[in-house]
Amino acid sequence: MSPATPVGTSVVAPVIVLSPVPGRAVALAEVPDPTFAQAIVGPGAAIDPPRAIVDAIAPISGTLLKVFPHAYVIVSPDGLGVLVHLGIDTVELHGEGFTLRATQGDLVSAGDVIVTWDVSAIEATGRNPIVPVIILEQKPESILLADAVTAGAQLESGDTFLTVTR
Repeated sequence: MSPATPVGTSVVAPVIVLSPVPGRAVALAEVPDPTFAQAIVGPGAAIDPPRAIVDAIAPISGTLLKVFPHAYVIVSPDGLGVLVHLGIDTVELHGEGFTLRATQGDLVSAGDVIVTWDVSAIEATGRNPIVPVIILEQKPESILLADAVTAGAQLESGDTFLTVTR
């Protein structure tokens, strides 16, 4: 705690959130699902992945709190939760096109592969494969998008995606 920090408060270091998949960065408002686009689940951004078989990685280090074939939540040691949702309405596929590479409760490091998925197969079912990355229980003003995200740039897995300042 620095001398300028008021008594009874704590300072939490900013958290860098990595891009969990390669692809074009997309503003959350452009996600074709109102629950994500209106940030009802929480603030964040999204990635339009390549139409290929893609490894989805852990965007932060922490505990794999929830893992489904189509989505996962990782919670950092200081309590920050990040949801990665692989496609829109992909829960309806009941795991088809997805291969889990990690188990609920695992301790993971940023960059570890969590799910491998066949983006082309998901799109062939008529679903949009866009990947919302949501910061849980945070206010939009605590999220700083990387310049590449605001520019709609191509990202690689592991590139800096956003920063949570809390």
